[in-house]
Amino acid sequence: MNWIIASSFLLFIGSVAFISLYNSRRKKADTLNRFFLADRKLAFFQVGCGLLFTNINTSTIIGENELVYTHNMTVMAWGVTSVLAMLLVSEFIMPMYIRLGISTTPDFLTARYDRSVGKIVSMIFLFGYIINLLPSVLYSGALAMNGLFNFSAAFNVDYSTSIWILVWILGSAGCLFTMLGGLKATTISEMLLGMGLFAGGLMLPVFGLKYLGHGSIQQGIHVLLTNHKDHFNSIGSSSDPIPFGTLFTGMLLVNLYYWGTEQYIVQQALASKNLKTCQKGIAVACLGKLISPLFLCVPGLIAVHVFAGMQNPAEVFPMLNRLVSPPIISGFIAAIIFGAALTTFNAGLNSSSTLFILNIYKPWLEKRSQIVPEKRLIWSAKLFQIIVCLIAIMIAPLIILVKHGFYTYVQTVNGFFNVPIFTIMFIGLVTRKVPPLAAKIGLTFFIVSYGLTQLVFNIHIHFLHILAILFVITCGIMLLIGKLYPMSVPYQLKTNNLVDLEQWENRHFYTGILILLMILVFVVFSPLVLVK
Repeated sequence: MNWIIASSFLLFIGSVAFISLYNSRRKKADTLNRFFLADRKLAFFQVGCGLLFTNINTSTIIGENELVYTHNMTVMAWGVTSVLAMLLVSEFIMPMYIRLGISTTPDFLTARYDRSVGKIVSMIFLFGYIINLLPSVLYSGALAMNGLFNFSAAFNVDYSTSIWILVWILGSAGCLFTMLGGLKATTISEMLLGMGLFAGGLMLPVFGLKYLGHGSIQQGIHVLLTNHKDHFNSIGSSSDPIPFGTLFTGMLLVNLYYWGTEQYIVQQALASKNLKTCQKGIAVACLGKLISPLFLCVPGLIAVHVFAGMQNPAEVFPMLNRLVSPPIISGFIAAIIFGAALTTFNAGLNSSSTLFILNIYKPWLEKRSQIVPEKRLIWSAKLFQIIVCLIAIMIAPLIILVKHGFYTYVQTVNGFFNVPIFTIMFIGLVTRKVPPLAAKIGLTFFIVSYGLTQLVFNIHIHFLHILAILFVITCGIMLLIGKLYPMSVPYQLKTNNLVDLEQWENRHFYTGILILLMILVFVVFSPLVLVK
């Protein structure tokens, strides 16, 4: 192990942890609002970095570079097309959430349908976090750390053992950090790490091109642009991980779910000090998503020319960093990767405890006429975080057994949770008389049907297209039930805003610019330009 890399890593990650915890502890997280939502006082840059860096984690960094190396740039669609979904959420969904004054997305479903629907969705969220989100973040973080520091060789242990040890280290560190600082500490660390991510992430392609050109960046660019040009293609065929048609079907639905419903993402936006701040923060995150292919995908393009036939392509990013970066920069990038794992893990833990305490445990106590002080509820939230963390740590090392690529696995499993929840959310938004029964039947039908297509029957249709088909069918079923058994009293949106609702006056101008940039990115990485 290179001790310059290790020292650089420890210095940066230690500085971020100290600054985050110090600033968060100036106001102790001794109330639920402060622990879960940072007192709803986050500025727009904090919101933007929180959204962006909670989304960009080791799963995306490792997974997207892996698929660029094995296939092409089609995988960038996950991030780039999310810009459209984020702008739609900013314009239509966030104003409604903030007007309602909710703390969790199931709060809306409880208000729109009934408490049982909100509780069911909370349980689905928790199940998804515990068996998919948190374990995948820990696994990808461990994989990255092993590739960056080569723990297997340094400590003379086999690969699976080193992954198991690193999972425990990451999980323990993340749980401790979340318990000490709450959402505010997580958000401050996300802002610092977000700036570091762009600094370090943009340096890696430069060092990679210099290595590729034997000391000349210009020659490296020439090599990159004239060889293996098929890897530049972002317009996917039916044989690619992301066929181009899926951008307009299941991927749009998944992105709308993710940015408008996913609790650990929405919670960052709900902590804004007002609606204008929230919308500005989302615009900042959109700009970051358009720049992100430079470190989420370009290292994979460079690796195609550097590594031939890697046995484990998931190690593309950490191996390239270790090979081409100076030791001090390599340690800095390693700290960013470590932080990327922890911030998403921390946000997931915080949101898990938010859902459990506010939507399950506290209502259960109230039903039994028990009044519990907030300090005791915070203690219960921290205990729940420890339990969730331990379960995630146990599951994470098992991901090494999956086939068809780590990132594809993560997105496929997400299909059991994301679009089904978005479907009942969508119907709840556009109708006023569809009853709770329709939401329960819709959820059950969607999840069971999707499970059959993925685990039992091989129908040779891309899972994103399947999600879109099931979305349409489920909406039809719910509307039919609403027609036959409408609610006797139509739902009325009740205003309970806790912050100012004035909208950002320049949002439409910046929306137009961001959408044009999104289209331009696809044009550049297409047969019209770079693949030509």
